[in-house]
Amino acid sequence: MTETNETPDVLETPEGDGPTMLLAVPTMGAAGMEAQRAGHFGHCDCFTVVDIANGQPQGVREVANPPHEEGGCLRPVKLLADEGVDAIVAAGMGMRPLMGFQQAGITVYFDNRHPVVGDAVSAVISGEAPVMGSDQACNHHH
Repeated sequence: MTETNETPDVLETPEGDGPTMLLAVPTMGAAGMEAQRAGHFGHCDCFTVVDIANGQPQGVREVANPPHEEGGCLRPVKLLADEGVDAIVAAGMGMRPLMGFQQAGITVYFDNRHPVVGDAVSAVISGEAPVMGSDQACNHHH
């Protein structure tokens, strides 16, 4: 069995019915497209997981985020990987979880301009949100 860890590409598709992606958005309060995006993924209440197909959100579900003390900043990496998430869009995260997501094959997009979940999702779909690099990662401990 061959596994590929290619970066999901929402904008282009070589064949088939179009690209699909499961995108997680750190969220304050209850999940949803109108909810507030959390400023730092490790301290969010939950993740809004959006199923994107053909450049359009198709469905939304909530994945609870355990308290930060339970497993620290790498716990959400395993949680979201187990949920089949392809990508996450965040305004901030440390190097350890950034590297953890990269090792898990989950693309991390950087967006600190859109405080509403649906707007952050749109930024990823449109290509406005870049892939997060080490220069955007937080260099402090929480």
